[in-house]
This record gives sequence, structure tokens and C-alpha cells, in this order.
Amino acid sequence: MEGEFIKFGKHQVAKEEFLSSGHRACQGCGLAINIRLALKVLGKDTICMTPASCWSGVGSAYPDAAWEVPWMQTLFENVSPVAGGISAAYDILDQKGKRTPRKINSVCFAGDGATADIGLGSLSGTLERGHDIVYICMDNEAYMNTGIQRSSATPHGASTSTTPVGPAFAGQQTQKKDVPAIVADHNIPYVATACASYPFDYMMKVRKAAEVKGPAYIHVYSVCPTGWRSAADMTVEIGKMAVETGIFPLWEMENGTYKLNVNPAKLKPVDDYLKLQGRFRHFKADEIAEMQETVNRNWAALKRKIEASQAAV
Repeated sequence: MEGEFIKFGKHQVAKEEFLSSGHRACQGCGLAINIRLALKVLGKDTICMTPASCWSGVGSAYPDAAWEVPWMQTLFENVSPVAGGISAAYDILDQKGKRTPRKINSVCFAGDGATADIGLGSLSGTLERGHDIVYICMDNEAYMNTGIQRSSATPHGASTSTTPVGPAFAGQQTQKKDVPAIVADHNIPYVATACASYPFDYMMKVRKAAEVKGPAYIHVYSVCPTGWRSAADMTVEIGKMAVETGIFPLWEMENGTYKLNVNPAKLKPVDDYLKLQGRFRHFKADEIAEMQETVNRNWAALKRKIEASQAAV
């Protein structure tokens, strides 16, 4: 096996690439980075499903596809039950002795629109039924493929094509939906947040998600230079800044116990993050202060949840 794998902690990842180069993703696209790193861990025994999303066009447009593993396009609303059905089908084949049993990863790569909005109900049902799947939400905080419309994962105040800045309203009027917390309340074995700017943390979480029996969910931060109006070469830096400011904390929940994976001694001010993106350029001092207060409150609540979880063990 020498030359085919790369040492990764206590594990190995495939040296082979399972996402082809030459796809149509924008420069600096977080989706491409997230899919590539995940597939390096998951390997060839993987079936991928994507709902309607950017990747439907940039990586999967007929007759070409960037996937080097089996892949299926689903409807916007049903990617998780399709993945659950594939997982169940392999279980039935194993029970009937129709194949040599081996682990096949049934993996969803979905955007925030399909996850937080259109597919949230079916995702909840899939989690409740306990299907053995890995669900990776690549959160770029809007419907980027169809014109940068807001989703319920769009941050408060962000400018999108359907939440423009004007005299009456200045950007998105609601707060970002906390989907990882909603998923964790289903009491599934594994839930995590991740960011490709911390690649080893992300890949280790993908490994854990694949190895667990039952549903696993990873909510991965996915920078979109086009929709966020950020520089294409700043994708990694923006991801780091999201974590270092506390806007996107990195944590995981294993069998009910929470752990904080990156714990800055002191959070950086949110303005360090906001000023890197054109979607927030209309923010005035009071709006920056409001976001800072929200981040501080959410960070403190997360720390309390983690401490209470660990104390109960």
C-alpha cells in the first residue's frame, strides 16, 4: 500500500484525488476545497449525493462530472432520505448475502438552502430514523447558484439580492439559523462544525463521522468569494477569521458530550472579519457593535453548554 496513502494522525488518507481538477467552480470557492478534503478521507468506497446547488452546475453538469466516485443528483428537498435509502439498501444486500460486506459511505454534500430551509424537514426525519449516513452541510450563507438570494443561514445584516441595502432595511433582517444545534437535539451520535481553514480538524471530523454507526452531521463553513464579494485569494484567511472572532466556533458533539476544538485565548473583534467582505461594507459603528454583542452572547452560551456537558460525564 506504500505510495497510495498519506499518514493522517492515527489514520491514513488516500493519496489519490477523488475530485477532478478542471471543474467550473469560481476561484477561491470554499465548496471545492470542502469536497476535496472530505473525499480524501472517505476514499473510493463512497457514494455522494448533492441536491440542487452550485455544485450541480460547476462540478456535475452533464455530460461531464468532477466526481471520481459514484455520485447522484437529488431534488432540493430529499437528499438525506435518498442517502438513507442507499444505506438501507446495502444493509439489505448484506443481510441476504448478495455481496461481500464492506463499509460504503453514503454521503450528502448539501448547501445551506437545502439544509436549513428546503430540506430541513426531510433531514429531521432521516436523523430520527437513524440511517447510517454522513451529512455535510457546506454553508455559504445564501442561495449562491441562483443569484445570491438570502437563506435562513444568511447572517443578520448581510446584503444579498433579496435583502438589499436601502432606506428602509439594511440587509438581512433575521439572525442566522443554528442548524447544528437543531441537529444535535435529535440525539444522533455525532455532530460537528468545521472549516477548511483548519484542514486537519475538518478531516478528522469527517473520519469520525464516517466511522460512527448511525447518522453523523458536519456543518462546514464555506467561503463564497462571488456572493460575499471577497477576494478569491482570501478564502483561507476569512475562514480563520470567522473562527478567531467567534462568529463560527469549531466544536463537536460525540454521544451527547460537547467539546470545543479551537478556543482562542481572546476573541478578535468582529470588524476584522466584516471588513474583508463587500456584503457587510454598509455596516456602521452601531451595527458592528450589535454584531459584536451577539457574537459575545453566543460564544458565552456555547462555553456554558460545553462545560455543562462535560461536567455531566
